[in-house]
Amino acid sequence: MSHVYEAAQWRQYEVKWHDPHREIEPLEREIVVVDGALATLVQAGILPRGDYDRAKMLAHRSAVRDNFDIPWTAISPRMQRLLYAINAIAQPQVMVAVGIFCGNTFISNAGAAIGPGACYQAQRMVGLEIRAKEADRARRNVLTIDHDRLAEIIAADGIPWLRDVTDPIGLLYLDADGPSGSGKSIYLHMLQAALHALRPGSLVLAHNSVNAARTMHDYLAYVRDSANFRSSANMVVDDQGLEVSLR
Repeated sequence: MSHVYEAAQWRQYEVKWHDPHREIEPLEREIVVVDGALATLVQAGILPRGDYDRAKMLAHRSAVRDNFDIPWTAISPRMQRLLYAINAIAQPQVMVAVGIFCGNTFISNAGAAIGPGACYQAQRMVGLEIRAKEADRARRNVLTIDHDRLAEIIAADGIPWLRDVTDPIGLLYLDADGPSGSGKSIYLHMLQAALHALRPGSLVLAHNSVNAARTMHDYLAYVRDSANFRSSANMVVDDQGLEVSLR
């Protein structure tokens, strides 16, 4: 079953890609929007509840702002909070993020288990980035707050890595681009490579469900088909969007 959460006036919410820490709106408004998205995920049966530690989320945000080298990012403050909250609530024991660039997308998910925003203990946190130089940058960034060395940042193609993984994945985050301009159409291939590692209750998060909906149409049709996933919801909190699907 497919669900949609659409924040009011989301088109007027302008993300500053090259100024990732700029406040776009009052914090209270950001919280209201994300709370609405979480309520939709609860209603859809994707999350068990919608509450999370907001103080820890802000501690996570401050640590990223103070320590990370982020040349640009499409992760808005709303999306950062939503990704953190989903992970904080679902508490996946194994989280895998594919296409992490400089590490900001990875830590937006893993920050619920790593660094000052940690609210639970995970077994394995993996970030995959095909470009070795960016994987190195992501590793350096994450190490600034990952004092217990919990994260694995790997320079690898996500599809063969996912095909070979043996650990059950509790949460899979997709944010990679395919070769030769294929863009987000690669999401379905990545998902299919990981299906053997997904269990009932696993979550799959796909960034760009709004701005890349056309190239993601095969992926979106697949996760919104109840024969494949129990529930799926499109989180339109900004102009990028996030599809959240429950296996």
